[in-house]
Amino acid sequence: MEYPKSIQRLILEFSKLPGVGKRSAERFAFHLLRLTADEVRSLADAIGNLKSGVVDCEVCGNLDTGSPCHICSDEKRDRSIICVVEDIRDLFAMERTGQYKGLYHILGGAISPLDGVGPEDLRIRELAVRVKSSQIREIIVATGPNVAGDATSLYLHKVLKPYDLLMSRIAFGLPMGSELQNADENTLIRALEGRRKLE
Repeated sequence: MEYPKSIQRLILEFSKLPGVGKRSAERFAFHLLRLTADEVRSLADAIGNLKSGVVDCEVCGNLDTGSPCHICSDEKRDRSIICVVEDIRDLFAMERTGQYKGLYHILGGAISPLDGVGPEDLRIRELAVRVKSSQIREIIVATGPNVAGDATSLYLHKVLKPYDLLMSRIAFGLPMGSELQNADENTLIRALEGRRKLE
């Protein structure tokens, strides 16, 4: 016996989310059935407004309600330093430390030939344009401590070397193979303070 079509469709949509299998998708669907109509409508509105209420920052790639984002627009930030991260969750992880006061650049991933991601798929060209057209003196590479993060760091060093910048990479107080957004604030603070120059 099969679930009614509306439940089947909801289970199918939930199962498209990362890390959500069929069983979890079923739990989500049946949880929604237990909610009131207003609660379900509120969730549907939040999902429906997600795309219209958020835009990409034309400068750094951050997500915000306007472009440039609140970080790029903040005159109190140190405009001579850019911290390069893989994705927006990494930016928010760094911001939670309260220690970093410079600007950001979100690459949109890391170089990983096995996954079909090359330098041309990332926002590396945009980073080079920012460096060339501004007074940047330091680039902090905050890619993940894994093979893709290492490959991306080496590639960035090669591309940005002609600009005579101080280039550093956050120290590895982070376990190898982990994701930056999963690290606690103290670990990120130690990693940021112990960054090292890329030679």
